[in-house]
Amino acid sequence: MAETKLYDVLNVHRGASDGEIKKAYRKLAKEFHPDKNPEAGDKFKEISFAYEVLSDPKKRSIYDKHGLKGLQEGAADGPGFTHDDLFSHLFGGGIFGMGMSGMHSRTQRGEDTVHPLKVSLEDLYNGKTAKLQLSKNVICTVCSGKGSKSGLTDPCRTCHGSGFKVTFRQLGPNLHQQLQSRCSDCAGEGEVTNEKDRCGHCSGKKVINESKILDVYIDKGMRESQRICFRGEGDQQPDVEPGDVIIVLQQKPHNKFQRSGDNLYMTHTISLTEALCGFSMVIRHLDGRDILVKHPAGKVIKPGDIKGISGQGMPQYKNPFEFGSLYIKFDVSFPESNFALEEQLKILSSLLPPAPQETLPPSDEVEEVDLLDYDPNVRNNNTNRSEAYDEEEMNSSGTGFPCVHQ
Repeated sequence: MAETKLYDVLNVHRGASDGEIKKAYRKLAKEFHPDKNPEAGDKFKEISFAYEVLSDPKKRSIYDKHGLKGLQEGAADGPGFTHDDLFSHLFGGGIFGMGMSGMHSRTQRGEDTVHPLKVSLEDLYNGKTAKLQLSKNVICTVCSGKGSKSGLTDPCRTCHGSGFKVTFRQLGPNLHQQLQSRCSDCAGEGEVTNEKDRCGHCSGKKVINESKILDVYIDKGMRESQRICFRGEGDQQPDVEPGDVIIVLQQKPHNKFQRSGDNLYMTHTISLTEALCGFSMVIRHLDGRDILVKHPAGKVIKPGDIKGISGQGMPQYKNPFEFGSLYIKFDVSFPESNFALEEQLKILSSLLPPAPQETLPPSDEVEEVDLLDYDPNVRNNNTNRSEAYDEEEMNSSGTGFPCVHQ
């Protein structure tokens, strides 16, 4: 009976097309990638191995005919395999059902590229598709990443093909320090190309630089510092798996709203009359809607009061039909001093609740004082007079101490 373990890993049938296999792999890789699901490392390796075999026509043909055993037997000299192949590690402890602790990736992975993207609060509320132009290295199509016309390279004579140089520095008697650095002659690649044989398109660098535009979809409800990942869009190098391009959202300050989670906050100033007698106000929301807010007369707004409006906050990420709340903190603007005549004040007093009456103590020594505005920059007059008096006493005695009067 034909073996189907690798097809089962990708959840596809044995006769699946290349497109179906690729689609299934992308779906599973996204779900079980270690960056998103750190505990699914072994599962991700199984998925990657299955895709590596089934996406290669030669490997898939061997597997369809002979199964995993056939791949193992062809690992040393079979098509598409290298001497240090996965199978030298896999088939000792088993790949399926027995763990993948012995599995090592043949292909080195390149570094990820991180780009910040500034967005407005309106963008995060409404959603947006942004265009991001980036510059990246891609494998030269003329020489297929070989760097030479013939496709041949020679081991670097400086580093003997290791890609790095080792030097020794004497620190003292019988004391040496070993230093390892990247070989400058071959740029750490361990191989060089004959100058006459170099590819004219990439100048022997194996890669060329080109610009690419990415469509970055900002979903409704996304937040500050949230990441958007483009798999495999990083710099390309021969025999190296490209890294990812990671977009990090940076929210620009807003002149009206502040955000906390799915809620929005704002501050609004009303007059004393509005605080006592009610008011209506219009708020221009992040999507351009005008929201009419009414507060009835008789329900007093005090300075610092916070009122909430349900369903007028930010949309929830991945659930854009659910919204947080909008909270408004009210500041009350009081009128300036002497804003009304005595007759008007009497009318106002008759309309407001009566002020509490202070009962004076039964004493003839009650002192009446004036209430002044506080100014921290003005010193107390009594203090000034006292200091002047002390200075006069000191000067008249000539000793630095006040005179003693008998």
